[in-house]
Amino acid sequence: MRKMMWSAVVAGGAAIVFTGVAAVPAGAAEGGVSFSRVTVNGGKPIVIGVKEEVEVRAAFRMTTTLRYDHGPTVLPYRGKLDSGDRLYSAVITSDCEVVDKAKGICDFDEWLYIDPRHVDFGNEDAGTWKTAGRVFLPGDAQDTDDLNLPLQVKRATRVTVDASPEPVAVGKAITVTGRVTRANWNTHTYQGYAGRTVSLQFKAAGASSYTTVKKVTSSSTGALRTTVKATKPGTWRWTYYGNSTSGAKSSTGDYVAVR
Repeated sequence: MRKMMWSAVVAGGAAIVFTGVAAVPAGAAEGGVSFSRVTVNGGKPIVIGVKEEVEVRAAFRMTTTLRYDHGPTVLPYRGKLDSGDRLYSAVITSDCEVVDKAKGICDFDEWLYIDPRHVDFGNEDAGTWKTAGRVFLPGDAQDTDDLNLPLQVKRATRVTVDASPEPVAVGKAITVTGRVTRANWNTHTYQGYAGRTVSLQFKAAGASSYTTVKKVTSSSTGALRTTVKATKPGTWRWTYYGNSTSGAKSSTGDYVAVR
């Protein structure tokens, strides 16, 4: 089973690398540490392209009266807590913001970095991940807890649009084309995304929001094409709403004057 490296920069700025460290199985007795109030990416899916490193914000509360050497962190994992895949990351964790010193309650902010160009990162990493909280204690001990918080990791999509002719006479046909593509983390390119249901949307001149006019299925190359009747001036766009492994995306708008 593929094992990814967890790399962390913890409070105080010390750089540490952990690989293949045994963890406390889910459901095991607490080791004197608990994690709560965990949020990762504001509860939204983590959408990743093909080149740019993604920064994911997280926050959590840790309660312990034990002394700890380094950490804590919250990190994605998949499979078994003690032997599953770890989403490759670099992590920066803030110092403790004391909530209750006597009870050992601290709040932390965290920045998780995911690089789609890393050798161990590929298309198979799209989907649902779990979240663990971990802190290292003196004497090589640790407390690692399953936080029962699912995370969706998705391949980014792109959508283009072109509406023509511009301008167009009222009542005449407008042809709207475009293409939907999806990040391929194995090749680090965007490739045509076939068989996707994509919504054609229109925002009339002076309006504040788009409405869906019709839905179109992308071709084998991800191409989109349809015709509509020109009734009023406004802006056209395509919107793909995503799925369990692919992010949602709207194209930019293309304004068409109607005379």
